[in-house]
Amino acid sequence: MTTILIDADACPVVKETIRIAGTFGFRCILICDTTHEMHRDGAETIIVSKGADAVDFVLVNRVQKDDIVVTQDYGLAAMVLAKKGHPIDQNGRLYTEDNIDQLLYARHTAQKVRMAGGRLRGPKKRSKESDLKFEESLKKLCTELVDK
Repeated sequence: MTTILIDADACPVVKETIRIAGTFGFRCILICDTTHEMHRDGAETIIVSKGADAVDFVLVNRVQKDDIVVTQDYGLAAMVLAKKGHPIDQNGRLYTEDNIDQLLYARHTAQKVRMAGGRLRGPKKRSKESDLKFEESLKKLCTELVDK
């Protein structure tokens, strides 16, 4: 059975993901650290101790082939792809073998700019359209997995 795992620390689409998981009969697991602890009806919660990448390591060790992972972390998405999972970001973008290298390179470049004292523009303010695009993409992905 497909499971949807959510990198729940600061994830803006937890409610939407749980609802869609329930619609498809998929198990839903929230993974968060102690500073972002949350419990929601319709999902199991795993709480890990606070630490750099602690949530990522627990999540990647749980993901199975064809599981869905909701995350905005490119590094985690790359590990999920290596395990034949399906990572998706909070805006509905699917991470794939075709786009992950470019995304990781962009992250690396941005990190170099910040380390050199430069500043980068932050993400745009979250919109209702972003939520709708996420829901549409997640439903499509779930449908593809059910039909597989």
